[in-house]
Amino acid sequence: MSSTPTAQLSALGVSIWLDDLSRDRITSGGLASLIEQRDVVGVTTNPTIFATALATGTTYDAQIRDLAASGVDVTDAVFEITTDDVAAAADIFAPIYASTAGRDGRVSIEVEPGLAHDAAGTIAQARQLWAKVGRPNVMVKIPGTLEGLEAITETIGAGISVNVTLIFGLERYREVIDAYLAGLEKARAAGIDLATIHSVASFFVSRVDTEIDKRLSAIGTSEALALKSKAGVANARLAYELFQQAFAEDRARALIEAGANVQRPLWASTGVKDPSLPDTLYVTQLAVADTVNTMPEKTLEATFDHASIEGDAVTGAYEQSRAVLAELEGLGISIAEVTALLEKEGVEKFIVSWNELLDTVAAALEAAR
Repeated sequence: MSSTPTAQLSALGVSIWLDDLSRDRITSGGLASLIEQRDVVGVTTNPTIFATALATGTTYDAQIRDLAASGVDVTDAVFEITTDDVAAAADIFAPIYASTAGRDGRVSIEVEPGLAHDAAGTIAQARQLWAKVGRPNVMVKIPGTLEGLEAITETIGAGISVNVTLIFGLERYREVIDAYLAGLEKARAAGIDLATIHSVASFFVSRVDTEIDKRLSAIGTSEALALKSKAGVANARLAYELFQQAFAEDRARALIEAGANVQRPLWASTGVKDPSLPDTLYVTQLAVADTVNTMPEKTLEATFDHASIEGDAVTGAYEQSRAVLAELEGLGISIAEVTALLEKEGVEKFIVSWNELLDTVAAALEAAR
């Protein structure tokens, strides 16, 4: 095994993507340093990350002045700023993209969260983002809502790589896989080289524990308290089982034989919220080949410093994971209800962050004018 925990994760087949991006991180060399020293091979962004980046520092000031002088509105200004950052990051990751045949070296950018229930709007903006960034290693993030499923199929069918985000439940995850396969079938019919299309399915972890642990604490029995902080990992492990099963089926195998790539599970929301838990919990317990773990920098540094990587932590734990979810159901906690709630809240939180981003840029444009 290699010497550092992040190198060990990489050797196991886990791609480490940073869950953060800012212009300062790009221009300072910080992102390049994480690639070299922390085995980072990709980046994910979302409205919250961009809102934070725009609200701090001075690295956007010159572009804000130029945009203000050109008279663009705030939505167009945000589009220009965020796509510039993603394009610059994509250039930094281009060598990794080339050396991994497109598997890694990826930078994700999200459609506006207000389009989460608008399939046509999502499809149109996905095409717009893909064209604007103009880099083959960009991934367009589309929420895994009911309406998002149609958008995933159409976007993949157009040959655009997609990061499906905000997946919480197993039933929706199966639908996401089906939407991806349907998109590949469209792309094949259109004569698009399937090998050029990549996708990941972002399965959220810590938010599941946060919501379920709250309910377990309210029940308060020893049986309930013993289940705290187990649901997120159990749910994600069963998602990996579903991944293995789905891509072994005839429909998927036919596409893979035609050059298609599997849609890897991506573990999102892997920063530990409960300070009483190990800070690398959602890294070590979900370590398994053919996955991505997108980490906030704090989690990345904790992983590099002291994570104990002991090989595949997932495939031998399916029955144990089923037992955890069954016990929760037995206590009256509906996993389906929890995951539906988390999807709804996830969209709402990103809309709030998007509005904060618009407000920040609007104020900066006004000041520059």
